[in-house]
Amino acid sequence: MVAPGILLVDKPGGLTSHDVVARTRKAFGTRKVGHAGTLDPMATGLLVIGIEGATRLLTYVVGADKTYLATIRLGQSTGTDDAEGEVVRAADAAVVDAVTSEQIETGIVALTGEISQVPSAVSAIKVDGRRAYDLVRAGEQVELKARAVTVSRFDVVEERRGDGVLDLDVVVDCSSGTYIRALARDLGDALGVGGHLTALRRTRIGPFDVADGVELDALADAKTLTPAIAASEILQPLDVTEDEARDLRHGKRLTNQASRLDGALAAAIDPDGALVGIVEKRGSDLKSAMNMPEAAR
Repeated sequence: MVAPGILLVDKPGGLTSHDVVARTRKAFGTRKVGHAGTLDPMATGLLVIGIEGATRLLTYVVGADKTYLATIRLGQSTGTDDAEGEVVRAADAAVVDAVTSEQIETGIVALTGEISQVPSAVSAIKVDGRRAYDLVRAGEQVELKARAVTVSRFDVVEERRGDGVLDLDVVVDCSSGTYIRALARDLGDALGVGGHLTALRRTRIGPFDVADGVELDALADAKTLTPAIAASEILQPLDVTEDEARDLRHGKRLTNQASRLDGALAAAIDPDGALVGIVEKRGSDLKSAMNMPEAAR
């Protein structure tokens, strides 16, 4: 039987997130594999993969904050807001050259903090049951609604000028649902020269770092995090007794125990170090928000 766990993978460019899932299924010999947070084929970096019963934990990973390293090209706009699309508008080289570091900083400040962002039309967001990128590829016009996101860090690491464009290497910390392509597009628009993304690498999802990820050619020998260890990284760990573990597994509440949680959720760990499930506050009590299958603990 395949042991359940969380696997950290460093995705290479040119593959879809589904490609990585397919390779993980083959390497581990199971169909029950999922991931938390899609990366475009162009992008590289961290994918958090759930195997067997640990796929239930992915729900608690998807909404975590993320860190990206990216390169924004100012001076050109593309139809996809990234390098995979055709250039649809190019600014005059003299206009691009006139853009100052101070102007860039002003534009970035306006895109930092709690902002309203319109996602790129070429995205996985569903419109009437269909992915936006499928609609665009079919030649249909797609207008997505703005959504509230938080960009807590947007720093320029390096500027490179030449050939009528200005490349910015940046690091971005942001909430789940933030589109870095849209940041590139909006910064370019604010500066009047257009912009798109030429490189993207995700280095962090919540507590998980790409430095701990495995390469695809090392999947066969990859070590996974146990459900208990992974859940304790994501949420507050809560040690429970054998009796409490049994009650939670049977759907019973732990009465008057809500004060044991610092936040809204916690990972309940039994005396054997196995993950019972995720518990939540319900009034003054604790109850199971998700129980792990017996074999997945």
